[in-house]
Amino acid sequence: MTTFTFDRAMVAHVAGLPAVRQAASQGDELVSLWPLTQAMQMDNDVKYAENLQVRVTRVFARAISGQDVTVPDAEFVYEGADSIPGRPQEIVDALLNANDAYETMSPFSETGDVRLVVEAARILGVDWSGPVADRVLDVLGGVERALSGSEASGAAGADGVAERFAVALMACDKLLAVVAPDGSDVRAALPVLLVVNELHEQIALPRILMTLEEITALLARRAHVASEGGSVLDATAEFVAPLAQAEWKKHYDDVLWNPDEAKKKAKEEDEKRNKEALAAKFAHVKDDPNKETVEL
Repeated sequence: MTTFTFDRAMVAHVAGLPAVRQAASQGDELVSLWPLTQAMQMDNDVKYAENLQVRVTRVFARAISGQDVTVPDAEFVYEGADSIPGRPQEIVDALLNANDAYETMSPFSETGDVRLVVEAARILGVDWSGPVADRVLDVLGGVERALSGSEASGAAGADGVAERFAVALMACDKLLAVVAPDGSDVRAALPVLLVVNELHEQIALPRILMTLEEITALLARRAHVASEGGSVLDATAEFVAPLAQAEWKKHYDDVLWNPDEAKKKAKEEDEKRNKEALAAKFAHVKDDPNKETVEL
């Protein structure tokens, strides 16, 4: 078995890619909020985490069932439903499996137990056993070696985020090369998102999300670049980084969301739109310079 290594020069190269640097800047802004001390922000973060699970499991269920899984479908099952009136049971079962896999993987960030990875993949209908499991374990071991003794492994600031994100991107690249080498098996790639997010948790990075269309596009992009003899790692990093940046911006905004301020802002925007609409409605009416002035 080939041992995966994370060459420090390559880590630095990936960390220096413009897209990775931009994402790292947003990631640092989010990470800098911690430790959260305000009750509202802590509640917002819990809601974000719950919503993220709903969004991820919806992606997985779409891939598993091949059907149009709605957000309400995913929310109902997350909240405990095992059937939804008027909806195909196949969708519900796919969502149940997706949530089971998500929760099965959740202890991995603390335990590092690769058996959780294999079991989560099995629940999603993916065979990550034998040699594949061995290679997945080797990749994850390589991550630990890459960060061992690295100042960036716990460093604050965008530089530290960029280096840790680079290692995570390299792990993603290597895992996809193991489980979906030709880029044709989207389902085989699903557990990689779970692994990468648990890895992010281990190395103090926020979680990310990819839609089914984005996962499919990433695999296609990797296959194309490989056929052209280009850098698949760079292509992966440049594809994933903007998605991470967008998700980290959403997480940041969600944590800082204040319902009172949001209500006030919405009211001000409504008033502004009403004034603009009224002005437009009477824009054709010219003021009469000869009209009598009325004192109130």
